Amino acid sequence: MKIPRPRLPRSRAGWRRLVQVTMAVCALALVPSAWLHVVTEGRVGTVREAPRAEVAVVFGAGLWNGEPSPYLAHRLDAAAELYRAGRVKVVLVTGDNSRAWYDEPDAMRSYLVRQGVPDRRIVSDYAGFDTWDSCVRAKKIFGVDEAVLISQGFHIRRAVALCEDAGVSSYGVGVAEPHDSTWYYGGVREILASGKAALDAVFEPDPRFLGPRETGVARALAEAR
Repeated sequence: MKIPRPRLPRSRAGWRRLVQVTMAVCALALVPSAWLHVVTEGRVGTVREAPRAEVAVVFGAGLWNGEPSPYLAHRLDAAAELYRAGRVKVVLVTGDNSRAWYDEPDAMRSYLVRQGVPDRRIVSDYAGFDTWDSCVRAKKIFGVDEAVLISQGFHIRRAVALCEDAGVSSYGVGVAEPHDSTWYYGGVREILASGKAALDAVFEPDPRFLGPRETGVARALAEAR
């Protein structure tokens, strides 16, 4: 079967219309990103600027040979710094454990323990399959009403916007990274992900897995107090 080639405009007016349509599509694609910046204004900063909060939430970012990827390790380093400084009392690690051989939360927990965070002050969410799921579960399953969120700069605004929409009053810590190929990939991916974030905020779908309420955060906070 011969696949027909797209026909390009043959006139100047046709090219003008093509450029206009292309620019309109690009502008529409950027609307969700602009929305994220507007709704998170003043709610994103560095570790030093983060307010005191009882809970820090660290989002998963992949494993390398069973250990946190460099980007995830940097998120966990920020959480450990906040804990050691007495800025947070409990760390909720949320990630993917949909396969028996892939366990982000336990790898995150082990890393934090090595960084000096007591195991009893770490709570694991094994069904944080994406940012929206993690935010909804933090509120509905773990009872988190307020938190400092930790992620890379290109992702943190989406995390703050979605957690706010899920009912978690949030401040985002954007971990700085060198502008390497991974960083640029993450930035481009966020343009697409911001569209899904807007849909999640509007329609508020249930997470892939919700399950019963868990008391891990409440117990850890009671002990910390």
